[in-house]
Order: sequence, then structure tokens, then C-alpha cells
Amino acid sequence: MRTINHWIGGGPSPRAVERTADVFNPATGEVTAKVAMATPADVDAAVDAAAAALPAWREASLAKRARVMFAYRELLERRKVELAALLTAEHGKVAADALGEVNRGLEVVEFACGLPQLLKGEFSENVSSDVDSYSIRQPVGVVAGITPFNFPAMVPMWMYPLALACGNTFVLKPSERDPSAANFCAELLAEAGLPPGVFNVVHGDKVAVDRILTHPEVGAVSFVGSTPIAKYIYDTGTAHGKRVQALGGAKNHMVVLPDADMELAADAVIGAAYGSAGERCMAISVMVAVGDAADRLIPLLKERIAKLKVGPGDDPSNEMGPLVTRAHLDKVRGYVDTGVAEGAELVVDGRDPKIPGHERGFFLRPCLFDRVTPSMTIYADEIFGPVLSIVRVATYDAALELVHANQYANGVAIFTNDGGAARKFQHEVRVGMVGINVPIPVPMAYYSFGGWKASLFGDTHVHGKEGVHFYTRGKVVTARWPDPRFRGVDLGFPQNR
Repeated sequence: MRTINHWIGGGPSPRAVERTADVFNPATGEVTAKVAMATPADVDAAVDAAAAALPAWREASLAKRARVMFAYRELLERRKVELAALLTAEHGKVAADALGEVNRGLEVVEFACGLPQLLKGEFSENVSSDVDSYSIRQPVGVVAGITPFNFPAMVPMWMYPLALACGNTFVLKPSERDPSAANFCAELLAEAGLPPGVFNVVHGDKVAVDRILTHPEVGAVSFVGSTPIAKYIYDTGTAHGKRVQALGGAKNHMVVLPDADMELAADAVIGAAYGSAGERCMAISVMVAVGDAADRLIPLLKERIAKLKVGPGDDPSNEMGPLVTRAHLDKVRGYVDTGVAEGAELVVDGRDPKIPGHERGFFLRPCLFDRVTPSMTIYADEIFGPVLSIVRVATYDAALELVHANQYANGVAIFTNDGGAARKFQHEVRVGMVGINVPIPVPMAYYSFGGWKASLFGDTHVHGKEGVHFYTRGKVVTARWPDPRFRGVDLGFPQNR
């Protein structure tokens, strides 16, 4: 059986593989490959390779770094269908969704192609007599990314294109559940002209993560995952002197006001709740129906759910694929069972999927709950599956209060035809990303992605200008060239003259 190895120093690691984990096809439940699980020594080898490559890459011109990004972008564009197929095979998402993921990652690569413009500093002439001052931004050094299973191509692309274009070298620890995308991208980067050791991949679990977080040569760590792990990453990394951005979990609400276009709202929430089987940190998992909105929406939702085609992701006619593992399927089903036990009304029950020919696949059809209350487990927890909860409230103010009471603040949406209500909402809501008649407000590459509260640990979001600042350090230079008019010792504090 194929073994997916680490990528270190420009090629597959020559080190003996000591541990492996199974990689599944979620649609069939079959093991399709083994993935190497890194030891601390494997991580050390990757960091050593990155450290050795750093001086030359850091000194490479901005033009050279940009050319590598341009070449990588062209290779990705030509081979994105292949990359998307790897996502479908190991994650399970349908082909159209996988290709959409790759395209959104490509946008960040394109943003990185223009990084020389964003790395320009500032210059002030004559801050004092014949003294100039200017700022520059320089790379952090060896940096690392720890990324989740749900976007094995896009989320790493939020990180390493900017980090590399800024002059850093990179160690990526992707999810061991769908590892092939990382190696595929490493090969394309090498083909694009990236020198050996500038980009490295180590596969593994907590063993690899802990070594990255404690390694003295790693200067910064980016993470996307659940809130408990994000907090652990942040606490451990910062305790070891690292710069850390750790994006955590979510419980994204979609507020529907009574004046909204209900057909539009129904279409939007179906895609946002059940796309990628709900395995998105920006998925809508709670619909907050104001006034009589729920009574008008539920028939529309039931009609649309009944038409959704669920099956293996490599069939282009399917709209929703399986969950990523058997363990995750069991966990999500358990939440549905708990919701029923706690008194929520299960309007659509997807626990008996019946996918002909794929009985061993990790499938769960869409589930829809009504009359959910904030005290229920299905409301409080991040389920990360195709489960949508409807919470009924009487007023806009009650909807806003509900959103603010939640521990997460990643994304939120409002559906309304009232421009004043929409503007009031975007101003008042305390959430990091806001959609107005847009259910999944994932920012474009030139804006930064990130939430508030328990959805983010650290000071900066990913990609965009905040990403550039995360992967660089500021330096201010004050300069005066020798002038015979300024001689002699002066012990006074420097002053502007």
C-alpha cells in the first residue's frame, strides 16, 4: 500500500518511517494509503532544512520571490483539477466544492505575487537637521503552519504563499486525515523554482505539533482548527517565545428578518449549512428566525433538502459527500440523537442515509432541527456536520443578543431587504466576519480572515495585509551621513532640531 511520506529539503524524506496512520476514502470506508507520522527527529530534520535554506532565500530579491509565486500560480492553474481530485478522494467533498476550494486558495497565491508592493516601507526626510528616518519590514525566519482536514489545500495557501514571498522558510504540518494535497503542492513549488528546504511538509499528530511549538528555531506558528486546540497552540507557542495566530471554532448564525426574500434565504442557508457536509468553519449551523420567518422558511427548506443528492464526491451529479471519518460520523450522529433527547424538533432526519453501493461510507444526510434553545447541546457545541438548528426569536434585538451571548464570533450573516437594518447590524454585531444577504462571508485574499472572542487567539488574522504583517517584523532606521558640522560629544537626550 502507498505510503505518503514527509517532504523535507526538496524531496521525500530519506528517514525510515517509524509510525503510520490510515488514510481513508470516506465514500467507501476503505483504507487507500498510509501516511507517515512524524517523530520529533523528523520535525527537527524539517526545521533544520528550513533553517539552512533561510539565509539564501531571505537575501533573494523581491523580484525572484515574486517570479517563483507567478510560476507556482501557473502550475496550480494548469493542475487544479488534479489537486481537487485528491481532496475528493481523501476528504470526501464533491468535485465542484473541491475545485472551489482550490480556486479560493489560488487567490491568495495571486495576492502573494504582488507582495513587493505591500512590503514597501515609509520614508521621512529631515526628521531632524540632515537626519532621515525610514521603516522596513523583514522576514521572521523559519515559520510553521498547522492546518485542518476540512480545507487541505486552501487553508495552507492562506499561510505559506505570503510567508514565502516575505522571505521566510516554511514547515507545514497538515491534517493526517487528508495529507496528499500538501505533498502535491510541495512538488509544484519545487517545479516553480523554489529552492530545496524553503518549503517542507511533516505529517503527523500531537507529537509533531508539540515539537513545532517548542522548537527554538521556529519563530512563528499559524493554526486553524477547533477552539480548545487553538488555545493550546497559542498558550504553548507563546510560552516558547513564538509569534502565534490561532484560529478556533465557530457557531455561525444567520439572522433572517421577516422582510427578507425567503426564497433567497432558503437557497442560501441550504448551501451554507450542508455544503461540504457542514465541515466548514464558516458553515451556517444556526438560523435565527425573527418573527414569523421560521414558519415561512421551514416548508422551503424541507422542499430543498428533499432534492439534495448525497453520494460519493467523484460523481459530478452529487451535491453533498460523506463526512471525513467513521469516528466523526459517529460523533455527529450522536449530536443528532442528543438534540432529539433534549426536546428539539427534528424536522428532517438524515441518520439513515441509504447510499446504494456505499453502505460502508461515512454518510449522513442533512438534518434540520426546529425550536432549538440556547441551553441545548446542539446549540452550544460546534458540531461540524450537516446539522442546522433553527432558533425562534421575536425581535431583531433578541437576535442580536443571542449572537452576542455565544462564545464564538467567527462569522455571522443577516438576510433582509431593509438597508437601514443591515447597516445597523453590521455596525452593532460583535463578530469578525459579517455577511449581508451573503451566508458565508469569507473575505477575498486582499482582506484578512478571522473571528473574535473564542474564534481567535492572537493579534492578527490570516492572509491579506494582516498576514503580511504577521510574517514580517518592522524595523525603523534613523540615519545621518557624516557631516563636519556635527562633531563632539553630546550627552543630552537626542532632540529634533
